[in-house]
Amino acid sequence: MSCSLWEFCRLQELRTVRDYLFQSQKPEPAEENNEADNQLSWDTSDWESAWDGGDNKEEETTSTTTVEEETIGQTGPWLQDCVVALSPCSDLLVVAREQKAVFLSAKWHTDDSGREEMTLDVAWTGILCTEEGECVSSCVCIPLASQKRSSTGRPDWTCVVVGFTSGYVRFYTENGVLLLAQLLHEDPALRLKCRTYEIPRHPGVSEQHEELSILYPAALVTIDGFSLFQSLRACRNQVARAAAAGSDVIQPPPLTYKKWGLQEMDTVVDHSSVGIMTLCVFDQMKNASILGGFNASVKGNPPAMSQYVAVGGGPYTGFYYAVEGSSQPLLSHVAMAVASKLTSALFNAASGWLGWNKNKNEEDAAQKQKPKVEPATPLGIRFGLPDSRRHGESICLSPCNTLAGVTDDFGRVTLLDLARGIAIRMWKGYRDAQLGWLQVPEERGDREFSPSASLPRRHALFLVIYAPRRGILEVWAMQQGPRVGAFTVGKHCRLLYAGYRLMGVNSVTSQGWQLHTQQVCLLDPITGALRTVNIPFHLALSDKKSERAKDMHLLKRLTTILRSREVEPDILENEAKIVLLDIKHPAIKKQALESLLSNKNVLVSCLTNITSTLYDTLKQQDPEDVDAALLQLCSLQLKLLQLYTDIQQLHSAADAEACSDNQDSLEGMIDELSRVGPILQRYAQLTSRPSVSFAQDSPDSPMTAQAFLSQMECTEGGELKVIRGAETEWNHLGNFLFWGSLCGKSPLHKVCDTLQQAGISPQQLLSLLLSVWLQREKEVLQKSEETVRNLHTLLSALSNMKGAVEESWDSQSVSPWWQQVRSTCIQSHNAAAALLAAFVAHRAAKASITSHADSKLHSEWEAVSLELEQWVVCVRQLEDVLVLQTLLLVPPPQGAAAGTAAQCSIKTLLEGGTGGIADNVAKWVFRQNLAPQRLKEILQETEDKDKDVELGQTSGEEGNDEKEQRPEDTDRTAELLLAVCQRFPHSLSPDLLFAHCCWEYVVQWNKDPEESRCLCSAVEHLKFISSPHIQLGISAMMWSTFIVKRFSAAAFLMEKVGKAPKDRLCRRDVGMGDKAVTSFLGCCAQLLQILMEADSAVEEVSPPELSIEEAWCGAEGPASIAELALEQRGVHYPLVQHHCLLASLLNAAMTFSVKVKPLSLFDSKGKNAFFRDLTTIQLMPSGDMDPGLVSLRQEFLLRVLTGWVQAIDDPSSSASGTECSPLPPVGPRADWWPALCLELGSLLQVNPDILRRHLVCELYNQGLDPRAEEVMLEVEDKDVLGSQLLVLTGQRLSFSLLHSQSQTQAAMELLARLPPTLCTWLKAMDPSELRCPLVPLSHSSRLVSRLIEILPENHAQYSLALHLQEAVDAFTTED
Repeated sequence: MSCSLWEFCRLQELRTVRDYLFQSQKPEPAEENNEADNQLSWDTSDWESAWDGGDNKEEETTSTTTVEEETIGQTGPWLQDCVVALSPCSDLLVVAREQKAVFLSAKWHTDDSGREEMTLDVAWTGILCTEEGECVSSCVCIPLASQKRSSTGRPDWTCVVVGFTSGYVRFYTENGVLLLAQLLHEDPALRLKCRTYEIPRHPGVSEQHEELSILYPAALVTIDGFSLFQSLRACRNQVARAAAAGSDVIQPPPLTYKKWGLQEMDTVVDHSSVGIMTLCVFDQMKNASILGGFNASVKGNPPAMSQYVAVGGGPYTGFYYAVEGSSQPLLSHVAMAVASKLTSALFNAASGWLGWNKNKNEEDAAQKQKPKVEPATPLGIRFGLPDSRRHGESICLSPCNTLAGVTDDFGRVTLLDLARGIAIRMWKGYRDAQLGWLQVPEERGDREFSPSASLPRRHALFLVIYAPRRGILEVWAMQQGPRVGAFTVGKHCRLLYAGYRLMGVNSVTSQGWQLHTQQVCLLDPITGALRTVNIPFHLALSDKKSERAKDMHLLKRLTTILRSREVEPDILENEAKIVLLDIKHPAIKKQALESLLSNKNVLVSCLTNITSTLYDTLKQQDPEDVDAALLQLCSLQLKLLQLYTDIQQLHSAADAEACSDNQDSLEGMIDELSRVGPILQRYAQLTSRPSVSFAQDSPDSPMTAQAFLSQMECTEGGELKVIRGAETEWNHLGNFLFWGSLCGKSPLHKVCDTLQQAGISPQQLLSLLLSVWLQREKEVLQKSEETVRNLHTLLSALSNMKGAVEESWDSQSVSPWWQQVRSTCIQSHNAAAALLAAFVAHRAAKASITSHADSKLHSEWEAVSLELEQWVVCVRQLEDVLVLQTLLLVPPPQGAAAGTAAQCSIKTLLEGGTGGIADNVAKWVFRQNLAPQRLKEILQETEDKDKDVELGQTSGEEGNDEKEQRPEDTDRTAELLLAVCQRFPHSLSPDLLFAHCCWEYVVQWNKDPEESRCLCSAVEHLKFISSPHIQLGISAMMWSTFIVKRFSAAAFLMEKVGKAPKDRLCRRDVGMGDKAVTSFLGCCAQLLQILMEADSAVEEVSPPELSIEEAWCGAEGPASIAELALEQRGVHYPLVQHHCLLASLLNAAMTFSVKVKPLSLFDSKGKNAFFRDLTTIQLMPSGDMDPGLVSLRQEFLLRVLTGWVQAIDDPSSSASGTECSPLPPVGPRADWWPALCLELGSLLQVNPDILRRHLVCELYNQGLDPRAEEVMLEVEDKDVLGSQLLVLTGQRLSFSLLHSQSQTQAAMELLARLPPTLCTWLKAMDPSELRCPLVPLSHSSRLVSRLIEILPENHAQYSLALHLQEAVDAFTTED
């Protein structure tokens, strides 16, 4: 809690700035220096000389890093030769020298540790001077406030104001764009200073106007802040518009200003504009008497005056007062600019007429370009501080405008009281000093102990002095306060103090703003670090209040001791006692005690001794002088430390009675434990898989006293209360208190007695006990019998505590104590531990209720039945949850979908609604990748098992024997699923489970449409739903929710490209690849087919009645998928059939890559009906279709049949004989494609006989004669088919006789013996049309025989067929 230097920013490119500004003086380097620009090295040469004798104990040193300075033509401090200006928001830094300037803007970077830090990077470099021979003499950065309503105090932009030796003052943006330039005086601009709006802290303080002041050697120019703000905004907007339009910038009008001629001072080097002030009546009369003599008259109202203080020589300090209204703003620039333009126009016109000398015109124009400078209004000095030998160098005005610091050439710093005009303090030994001010507000916490707590918030004022000759930065309290801080810094730094904030702020716009400004900044040119000074408010307090500062230092000393890990415990204890007893302030003493108690390195014995010593000391003092809160804190902490020590000793002591302490019998629970034993064993196996955890998170880690104390607090009644914080902390405390007792390592009754004597409520102890029991489930299951016995003992002991079970408990209601146990078990995800706790609590509650009834000497049947009925239901639910959770914990097989096992509890299942149980099992089915057919078999086994049970006990035993003999029933996962289905016969009925599985798979497919397997599985699950009502609703919901959008996108895409789209287009429009689109369209057709079948059967079957198990009737939550399905409206069958037709067409086009525009195969009515809601009635196509459309449809179906024939071609099967190889059930080689095409043809008004004839021809063309003969039987028009097959037979024989590469002599002789007509006909055949010309002659012979059978004798080509048969027979016999 003392002064500190805090680095908040760093200049990254400092060497670049230096090299640019001193480029003309930089010598040629002898060799390249490859080291980093800001490489750091330690240098202690300046440190030893920087210490100032050590006369102040509060001096602190900060080690600074330095960089090797490269010579730039001079070895001196280069930054001292530059003009430096920093924005008060610290987001813009300007460094200028002669004509050059560098602008550095703030940027945020993330370091290696992930922490964000601010840096100043070079944003613009360039030359600012435009006049010949002028240089930069002064600079200031003014942030301009944003005018937006949403602004919170950050500046909109920052204006850089630069004064030059020519007298010009120019205004630039952060990027170096010139906004405005004006010549105010023809002398060098010495200093630029700004004053902005400050919120008055007191009612009597008048608001100060914003102002920019420019000091010249003999004049002072002031520009009103409001008009300057508006002009700069207008100039910036005009420059931006001109840059966007590419036009020239319009010259802005000049600024209005006031110019005062400072009289009666020999030299002026710096100034301060104090602001407007109004004298009191006495000061007004005093001034009138001094100036006007005895008979001077005094005005009634004292005039408002602007006060200016100038420093220099002769006198050393001068005070000037300008009465408001005595000088009008100078506006002659406007008239001068207008006259200049008129004169130039007339002069140019006359020169053109008369032909005057051009060179003379240019010289006169150059002379006229220099603007006219208005004379200054004389302002006489009111008074000063005369010192003929002393010359002032700088003046720095305080934020409150009442004090000012002045430096001079004698190495003195003088503190001026501006209201009285006198010097009130002087420091010596500060040559070339740089000054700054810090105004620190009072901390919020300090107001509680302040005697003026009801008054406005106080502020402390500090003067910061940087002495570069000594390399030290000092902080002094005002006005006569001591030095409160000192820091050893470099000798070449610059102290940057702006003294203003944002321009453009007023009392209205500043409401709610938080201005982020740094008051004083120290720039180190060696390291590039930009640091600010942090000063606590209490350092400004007077000697009467210095006890608090001493206490804060004692607290800091204690903190330092606690941070050191090498201090011996005895030394730490003694030092802490001394510090605590020396601290006087109760609040700080309390803070010190709390920091001591929260430190993890202090031993419990040390804490106890220190707290006890402080408590005894407070008790010995006068009760009126002792803080009651501190005394209560000590008493409470002693009590808690004693409790911690007692519990720790009970757990660590080797008590021989610990094991024999509990002799409770488990009578009555043995049967229950044996009944659930197998499922508990299976559950333990599934939960005992290895996992990774951190050592500090282990429940076995010891609990520190600090952690124990942090979770305890004392109520007003003196009772202890456990603070319910994070779950890990709560469980850690429960482990500390009860785990030793549950394991049998600690005496149970002694632990309970100790906790009861401490005053902790039984309800909180019960919550801690149950939390540790549920958390340590794995350890509990390893020794279930022992831990259950110990839990019963602890639970009974807690129930017998005072305040646990109320004596006034109404027998007609449920006990809140046991309801707390049930609520914890109901919410727990640890099913096994919760079930065991329910067994124990059920038995303990039964015993407690019985004793409670016996004590009243009458029967309490209602209370017993009500309370125990709650426990029966709870135990039943927990057993169901245990079996279900065991199933969900079964790990998925390798390669299945990844995902963590669902954690269920009674609460989550009840909140999941009537379908929550089926939803959890459906998610498990998906993770297990369980095939729908396999799931149906398991569910069928469940139904068979139920039927066996209904037949009788004997038949049931025989069924069990058979079950043991069947090897497939040894699957443990299937057994678990069977067990779950038996416990939930209604919630997991086959239809409900298939419905939820279908929905789960389609949801997972929607997340990743590339996984077409999920959609196929969803359709398969949908097929197994026996109820048409549920099947209809699920299908309709799937279609409208997930399918129709992608289905329409696929249809429109194919319509656009006119063929099966490529993979890239499918991914862009449909969201999946081309293969996935093909599978998706097939599933769409199946889904719509299921929907039509369900709609047809829904009238024949009554809707199913959904029910739920009796123990789970309290389910509240969303409706199940089956319930939603039953609420769906019926569909319009023709519209569904219409969409199914389109889905089949799209699937065929994608499967066989057929070029088609699918929507063009329908008329306007058919197109408009697509993608409508299936429940609505649409206008469907009817009557005969346009022949052109029918032709297109026929061509498409013929191409599909051709594609299928080419897909099923298997050379090995065609050559092996007449037997056909079986075809797969899915894909392009599926055997149902021809039947589908015939069905589509009937719907599309295409003649099916044409399709059959084409299929026969394509099969023969492909060489698949056996399959062709099967299809030939269904052809009706045999004549046309015979003509087509006659040509195909001729092509085969022509290939064998004429075009085969292995022509034999016998073939040539046969060709010569053929009839001329047949020979000519064979030569006209083109065998290249055959896709499989190499067909066995036996197949061709059989084909010719079939031709003769189907062709009538009067057919024109019958004789040709006979000749063909003769030729084939002859060719076969010779072959």
